[in-house]
Amino acid sequence: MMNALVLQSDFGLEDGAVSAMKGVAHSVSRVIPIYDNTHDIPPFDIWAASYRLWQIVAYWPKGTVFVSIIDPGVGSNRKSVVVKTDREQYIVTPDNGTLTHIARKVGIQDVREIDENVNRLPQSGASHTFHGRDVYAYTGARLAAGVIKFDEVGPPVNSDEIESLPFYEPVLNDGRIEGSIDILDIRFGNLWTNISREMFIQLQIEYGDRVEVVIQNENRQVYNNVMIFGRSFASIHTGEPLIYVNSLDNMAIAINQGSFAKAYNIGTGPSWRIMIRKR
Repeated sequence: MMNALVLQSDFGLEDGAVSAMKGVAHSVSRVIPIYDNTHDIPPFDIWAASYRLWQIVAYWPKGTVFVSIIDPGVGSNRKSVVVKTDREQYIVTPDNGTLTHIARKVGIQDVREIDENVNRLPQSGASHTFHGRDVYAYTGARLAAGVIKFDEVGPPVNSDEIESLPFYEPVLNDGRIEGSIDILDIRFGNLWTNISREMFIQLQIEYGDRVEVVIQNENRQVYNNVMIFGRSFASIHTGEPLIYVNSLDNMAIAINQGSFAKAYNIGTGPSWRIMIRKR
């Protein structure tokens, strides 16, 4: 059975890197269905790669093979792995923390280290800087096309040995939620937090209520203001901030027709904390 192959990377589309990976995949099978998640992950941003995988996997069917190449350690002794998730999907990636959200939010059934003696593009052994093409796209395509089975990827790896990035879980205490800003809705500059709608409604906040929002980076306060909890951006005037429920059912912060991230120079990751309470 032919399964979808979904690619993401920090390569961008300015040169031929992504095209080369697709060419390798089509050399395995000319009819393999190949799709792009994104190739605009910020360079070397493993955290963003981890989040973008988790953001999409629920919307793809069983058997889908995802290839994620954000690999600042390319050519080092870091492992190259394929994991089988609890959704019975496969992720081909360097073992560098890219699987953090998948391990915590989806679950991992099994892990295999890629055996490059078998699963590496022929005549590519002298290259050590483009494993995305020579190892990951090639192995992912072979798996998606049914050329190899999962247990033919390579030797098993204990899932407890998979690299993980620091991860902060939101906390509700004394009428205040503290969470983190996990990622940006990049094009529009909205802040996507790890605070779920279910946790947020425990504050007994209704649409139209005023909410105090504080943002910190490490111990430095970056933002402190009151905004409206709205259904959508139409709930406020242009240029005003609001808190809303995003497409992943988590809480997000925005400026109507503006970039909140640019306006206040906000970043992402576990060091960027957000505190929310009802006013």
